[in-house]
Amino acid sequence: MPSAQRPMRYGHSEGHTDVCFDDTGSCIVTCGSDGDVRIWENLDDDDPKSINVGEKAFSCALKNGRLITAVSNNTVQIHTFPEGAPDGILTRFPMHVNHVTFSPDGTKVAAGSSDFMIKVVEVADCSKQKTFRGHDAPVLSLSFDPKDLYLASASCDGSVRVWNIADQTCTTSWLLLQKCNDVINAKSICRLAWQPGTGKLLAVPVDKVVELFRRETWDSQFNLSDASITEPLNVVVWSPCGQFLAAGSVNGNIVVWNVESQQCIERMKHEKKYSICGLAWHPKYKQIAYTDTEGNLGLLENIGDVEKPNDKVASAVAKDYNDLFDGDDDDYLNGDTIEPPSSPKTGDHEDDADDLIQAPGHVRRAVIDDDDDNSLDIGLIKASSGLLEKEDDGDDQTGGFSALPASSTQQPFYDGPMPTPRQKPFQSGSTPVHLMHRFMVWNSVGIIRCYNDEQDSAIDIEFHDTSVHHATHLPNSLSHTMADLSTEAILLACESTEELASKLHCIHFGSWDANKEWTVDMPKDEEIEAICLGQGWAACATSALLVRVFTVGGVQREIFSLPGPVVSMAGHGEQLMVIYHRGTGFDGDQCLGVQLMELGMKKRQILHGDPLSLTMKSYLVWVGFSAEGTPCYVDSEGIVRMLNRALGNTWIPVCNTREHCKGKYDHYWVVGIHENPQQLRCIPCKGARFPPTLPRPAVAILPFQLPYCQIATEKGQMEEQYWRSVVFHNHVDYLSKNGYEFDENAKNQAVKEQQELLMKLFALSCKLEREFRCVELAELMTHSVVNLAIKYSSRSHKLSLAQRLSQLAVQKASELAAAQQQQEQEEEEEEEDVRKRSNAGYSSSAMDWGQLPGRNVQQDQEVEDPEETDACEEAEETPEVHKEKEPSRFSRGVTSAEVITPKPALVAASSRGRVNPFKVSSSKKDPAVPSANVLDNMTKYSKKTSLSGSQAVNKQNPVIKPLTPRPKTKQALAASFFQPRTPATNPGEKIVEEIEEKAGNESQETKVTAQENTENRRPKTGFQMWLEENRANILTDNPDLNEAEVIKEGMSRFRMLTSEERMVWTEKARGGRVNNSAEDKKRKRPMAEEEEVKKSQEQKSEDTNASKKSKPLDPSTNNRLSAFAFKQS
Repeated sequence: MPSAQRPMRYGHSEGHTDVCFDDTGSCIVTCGSDGDVRIWENLDDDDPKSINVGEKAFSCALKNGRLITAVSNNTVQIHTFPEGAPDGILTRFPMHVNHVTFSPDGTKVAAGSSDFMIKVVEVADCSKQKTFRGHDAPVLSLSFDPKDLYLASASCDGSVRVWNIADQTCTTSWLLLQKCNDVINAKSICRLAWQPGTGKLLAVPVDKVVELFRRETWDSQFNLSDASITEPLNVVVWSPCGQFLAAGSVNGNIVVWNVESQQCIERMKHEKKYSICGLAWHPKYKQIAYTDTEGNLGLLENIGDVEKPNDKVASAVAKDYNDLFDGDDDDYLNGDTIEPPSSPKTGDHEDDADDLIQAPGHVRRAVIDDDDDNSLDIGLIKASSGLLEKEDDGDDQTGGFSALPASSTQQPFYDGPMPTPRQKPFQSGSTPVHLMHRFMVWNSVGIIRCYNDEQDSAIDIEFHDTSVHHATHLPNSLSHTMADLSTEAILLACESTEELASKLHCIHFGSWDANKEWTVDMPKDEEIEAICLGQGWAACATSALLVRVFTVGGVQREIFSLPGPVVSMAGHGEQLMVIYHRGTGFDGDQCLGVQLMELGMKKRQILHGDPLSLTMKSYLVWVGFSAEGTPCYVDSEGIVRMLNRALGNTWIPVCNTREHCKGKYDHYWVVGIHENPQQLRCIPCKGARFPPTLPRPAVAILPFQLPYCQIATEKGQMEEQYWRSVVFHNHVDYLSKNGYEFDENAKNQAVKEQQELLMKLFALSCKLEREFRCVELAELMTHSVVNLAIKYSSRSHKLSLAQRLSQLAVQKASELAAAQQQQEQEEEEEEEDVRKRSNAGYSSSAMDWGQLPGRNVQQDQEVEDPEETDACEEAEETPEVHKEKEPSRFSRGVTSAEVITPKPALVAASSRGRVNPFKVSSSKKDPAVPSANVLDNMTKYSKKTSLSGSQAVNKQNPVIKPLTPRPKTKQALAASFFQPRTPATNPGEKIVEEIEEKAGNESQETKVTAQENTENRRPKTGFQMWLEENRANILTDNPDLNEAEVIKEGMSRFRMLTSEERMVWTEKARGGRVNNSAEDKKRKRPMAEEEEVKKSQEQKSEDTNASKKSKPLDPSTNNRLSAFAFKQS
């Protein structure tokens, strides 16, 4: 009859449970964490005999009427069997004994302890002991050689050792297991076993396979594996005949192999998938008793049974095949074309391919060759040992597959890739939920710890910066399992119970009112699986494939569906990133997708469910954002990837933490990523994937390194440094584009470093006679550095290269001119659109673009004229009230200024000539921290230095600019770029001077044009008069400022004046209107084009003096580049 799995029954309380048979197999003996040893006559015994041996029993062994147990009081005790009378203490240890076993003749007992020692004690005389030292961690398991010559042991130090019992020396050692610091943390208890009888083979469970080592040579003979084993194996045990080997895994699978044929003959799955921690083979019958970590006892019967009733199953199998095909397919069935899934997958372990290569063909013959003497197992046709007599198939058609027991795992014949179990949802920066003391989250803001003791359940919150908030202690009455932390709120979530729904709980400590907490219940049968916090919002993903967004104050916002089950979420500012299962992965790979969206005023989706790149056979362990807001994630292989916005939102690996690990089983637990400075903050974990809560783990900082080729060479190293600098400063462009604040000096320094690296690469290529490569590098340079490259190539006597670089410089100048022209055209078109939209809301009689309504101008004049300070103070105070609730009102240039207070906007307009007061700057995101002044908002975007070169060309300045005449044509600008100049003048400086001069002339003309209609023109204010007189000083101190930045700098300096000085300028503005009108008439005369050209020529002759005012590069930078470029070896 086929094998059968008996229903399990309760044996001991929850915890490690061991099992063995007595010598005759008449009873089953178990011990457990309740300290009892129970003697069962059979599995149906409802009244087993119980012997209490201590508080906890970790292991037991039985032979020759002697029962030995390893007890929690660090002793090995002896009891008589079956009476159960105490017979003394065999030996003692300083720490717990983890495993005990008898020698084959029952005269000696071996015991392994957590104090790293092994003792072999004579049962008859316990004073005769031998101690084996050599392991560096607790001993996991022991096994005696059947010939009583050797003793095998496995330890938490990762090694498996074979000891010579006689001289107490280590014969051999293999490093096979994952290292850990205690038995409770071990992935497997590694119960190894010698082959009975000859002791020819030693079986060791190593991860998901069983490795068999040959006696004496100690070489690995072969591995036994099976596709059904998806988790590490815990224990192996031989049949008494030594022909079969059984193994149990930590997820409840039991597999039995025929060792000679290396075929799997039995598969069994635990009904609740509990970890198998004990296996014992019946000494006479084909039965296996097994126990799990929940204290349950089970029995598997008829293992590889060879009785003739099995042939009924064979005939049923053949009948079922005959039903699938008609008579014409008999020839097909008699061929070797059907391969059952019972054959081992050699692809899973390539090392075993040579040993297992003959097995599949043998199995195929077993399927269709009736004359071959093979047996059948639980519905899967397998090769056996030739014990089954042949029988005519089809004679007995009773039974069929329906007659098989429930444990039969008949599957369709499929030999393709196997699906990968889906990764469960997790919170980044958290440790496993089952731990009593765990991290709920560790991020760049703070740490949340959870303590689940028997007496108390609490949550501790600690902030890295105590100025954000003080440390907090919360009760955990709802058993919260998920948490997230930001600078304004704490977000908690719990699972549902029979009485309560899954809840989302938020503590908004940044709120200014007294009610800082709110809770939301999820709908029935909807579980929260992931949560995250952003700036002003919170989100949770649920088991209903929904993402629910809330404001940080508790208002429900958007809700949308996910294409698959969520894996993790992360938030930063306005950005929300969701990782989910987009499909089923195969062969150990996860199939994940990522959605990235922005939840600001202008909501948009950046990544639309794109596949997430993971290392093969890895899974996701951390997902989040850098401190600067760039999405990042880490997989289980230690690869850190970052979003490269400059390359079409692709993912680039920036670090491999495994390269910094000392041991095979060491890992780094990521807690934060910073781009400036470039730092990967993580916690080193020795022998584990996550740190303990106590003692407080120390944070390490790892460097980033892009996986470029030939990183050891000078060229490869400089290339990696350059592109890493480019990648890690992409966030500056994103922040400036979206209106966030950023460090201008840091970007300038990064650009300088990049240009220096390019110049070094250029010099290296010149020395190697790689002129084409030199031109490729020059395309990445800015204008000034290209000129240095031209000089270097000229001095190196590479005239052809210098000529090509000159052509490249002309092309760059033409592109710059074209970009400026296109930008101005776009601004004109945008202004026309704004005029049309604005005219639709006002009557033509009340609003004219040439002039503002007289009444409004007069009122504004009367309000502003008394003192300029009033306007400045209003601009600072009014936005402050709404900064928390409505930051978006300050993200739209002048329009937002008119909503709050129109005065600063009019000041800016009049100070810059003819400007559309209602013109909306290009649509940008709200700043992370709204500026305190409206003019600051108008000019909050970063200035573009001349050093950034071609980068500045492609980034349009979104600040309101005056309408300027069309610039010179490409040819004219390119020609002026290469006109003769004095040797001391830097070519890059010349371009900047001409552009600034041209911008100044155009600004003059614009002001003249804007002041032609003076009938209703608004008079100048005191600030404007002060700015006109001090503009030259501002430009001298800051030559790279554009018009908008000059106004901003002037406003900040004007504020620093005393109120009396500001009042003086206001009085000047009132008294000087007549003079101003006269000056306006003088300026009104337009400048002829010939005069402009003449003035331009005169300006060129004064380049030497003018260069002192505007320099595109810092002098020290030019000096360093020049010194490097012309350094003579």
